[in-house]
Amino acid sequence: MRFKRALSIFAIFFLFAGVTSRSLADEGMWMPHQMKDLNLKDLGFKMNPDDLYKKDGTGLMSAVVYLGGGTGGFVSREGLILTNHHVAFGALQQASTEKKDYIKNGFIAWRKDEEISAKGYNADVLLGYEKVTNEILSSISPQMSYIEKYNAIDRAKKKLIAREEKKGKDIRCTVASMYSGNEYYFFRFKRIKDIRLAYAPPQDLGTFGGDIDNWMWPRHTCDFTFLRAYVSEDNVGVDFSQDNVPYKPKSVLKISIDGFEEGDFTFVMGYPGRTYRNYTLSELQFDMDAMLKRMEIYKDTIAFFEKAGEESREIQIKYARVITGLNNSLKNYQGKIEGMGKTSVVDRKKSQEKDFLEWVNKDRERQKESGEILGNIKDFMQKYSVYYWKNNLLSGLVSSYFGSTVLAQGYKVWRTVEERQKPDMEREPSYQERDLPYIKMRIKLAEKGYDLKTDRSFLKYTLKKLLDYPEDQVPAAFKEIIGKHAEKAVDDYVDGLYDKTSLANPKKRLEFLDKKPAELMKLNDPILNLAAELEKEMKVLREEKKALDQERLEMKKIYVDSLMKLKEGRIAPDANSTIRFTYGFVEGYYPKDAVYYLPQTALKGVIEKDTGKFPFHVPEKLKELHKKKDFGPYIDKKLKDIPACFLNTTNVTGGNSGSPTLNAKGEQVGIIFDMTYESVIGDYYIVPELQRTISVDIRYVLFITDKFSGAKHIIKELGY
Repeated sequence: MRFKRALSIFAIFFLFAGVTSRSLADEGMWMPHQMKDLNLKDLGFKMNPDDLYKKDGTGLMSAVVYLGGGTGGFVSREGLILTNHHVAFGALQQASTEKKDYIKNGFIAWRKDEEISAKGYNADVLLGYEKVTNEILSSISPQMSYIEKYNAIDRAKKKLIAREEKKGKDIRCTVASMYSGNEYYFFRFKRIKDIRLAYAPPQDLGTFGGDIDNWMWPRHTCDFTFLRAYVSEDNVGVDFSQDNVPYKPKSVLKISIDGFEEGDFTFVMGYPGRTYRNYTLSELQFDMDAMLKRMEIYKDTIAFFEKAGEESREIQIKYARVITGLNNSLKNYQGKIEGMGKTSVVDRKKSQEKDFLEWVNKDRERQKESGEILGNIKDFMQKYSVYYWKNNLLSGLVSSYFGSTVLAQGYKVWRTVEERQKPDMEREPSYQERDLPYIKMRIKLAEKGYDLKTDRSFLKYTLKKLLDYPEDQVPAAFKEIIGKHAEKAVDDYVDGLYDKTSLANPKKRLEFLDKKPAELMKLNDPILNLAAELEKEMKVLREEKKALDQERLEMKKIYVDSLMKLKEGRIAPDANSTIRFTYGFVEGYYPKDAVYYLPQTALKGVIEKDTGKFPFHVPEKLKELHKKKDFGPYIDKKLKDIPACFLNTTNVTGGNSGSPTLNAKGEQVGIIFDMTYESVIGDYYIVPELQRTISVDIRYVLFITDKFSGAKHIIKELGY
């Protein structure tokens, strides 16, 4: 990558944000090999950057694991992983019943043999990565159509992955595009499939503040959970077995309870999901419009499931993950829309693009290559919109989040069976033989995430919305029933589906995976028949998407390549769930006129927020500990209290949840769990003076584990 060493980090700040204060946010989510060029020592970093990432797996970065949508870190030689409560929430939900309500009451395994399986969770340990741009792009030529290029790149990725995964039963690989297809990197992981719950605080602490405090500061949530990774006796990542033993990581994070000062250097390593900082103005405006429309869908779905669970804790537990996830996204979108307005992000993007075009037009070759690119992308986004909303409707109907779970399961069965008729290398991603165990696992786990009667009602509710759609927007599979323009016709139709299907039985669904499409059709199961009809339309849309994605990628490739030249390589690739490093300082901020937020909260603030009701219910034991000042070694001498949460100027996004926050010596002082409301726009545009990340202080984590729960065995394992 054309990443040149900057004269100083202040110059980087100046180029990116027009500011020179060292306390402000750096825009980069940097790849491991880029860290040596950041001049971190000048900022107070006390480690050798070469000790962060090592190809032999002993670097500090190898202690950080990808949990599939979240991050965690090894904190003991016995495979103990520290992550967020909300990252592990799915495991708590899967294990919970009305009688054993781990969501509400928390969970403690006093011995390793009491730890319970975190079903559906894997921990991917980074083994190494390398640049493979030439190998991926060598098979494409200018004469190819967009779909031909897409398929050639897809085949090249699969070939690389298959070759490497043959080397070990627990090797898992991925190929990621960087800089909009200008570069490709190949990542190797050791996949650990036996993950177990070791400790989780009760809901009153792990989700303290709920959706009210979500994305907000000041924050007092004790958002953490301990998991443990297990492998076979010969150190292979295998499925759950009583014979498995705790994994012994090569690298472990050291916990520090020494605290920190305002202005101290900190850094974060983790697996951020997606950012869009290299989007053009037209792409940004498209996403803003899409967010506004999706917000209405989210509100509607949340309201339905909350009402369904009003009289039943069992239903509340089953839909807890859906409601929590949608509420989280809803508030995130609200923050983005508000933030973009308050900070004039659209105007800032316009100014950026004006400067970009002025730079392009100063050189004839640049003008030839990039002079029309912004206009081309704008025209493309108008065309893309037609596809996007049609696909959004259809994919929502077969999603367990926005549609019927039974229908979603039927569709998953049908898709899997169809794909299994193809040679493995010709199958769609996520449907190869390597993916079959995870498909089966999701089918099994689906039972804990829905209620059959509620699911039936939700499909009726969803289809009745189509009665108001123009005929040309109604999916072909539903045109006949929707064409009757009667709610009773929809009710009767859905009742017929559910009364006659066998897909409510997970054992049947698993059996069906081994059949042929013709054999499934002979069953005459109405849900499977409907899934097959929906797939006809979905298949056409998938092929359309491939061509559109490749067309967009090629335009963005030109645009981002020009940006890299403009900034002399000093530009980080957008996040894409690959390992990244970001740094910053412990700092407060001014959210609005005459208001300043301090960078640290304390247990005192938890007590002050107590209302006696969720989400601000403080357990009596915690109030008693605070009253007696029974803080143990976890007290902050300056606060004379237990520190709760803190801010720093790192920039993170979804997927970073559970990432360790480390001090200048590489010791863990916190766990990332959120951004501030004002900084969620950082996914698209960094406003340095507002960009803040929220971590739970490690001292609060240990205090709750030790003093509140009495889990001294975990404290001892951590070395205290």
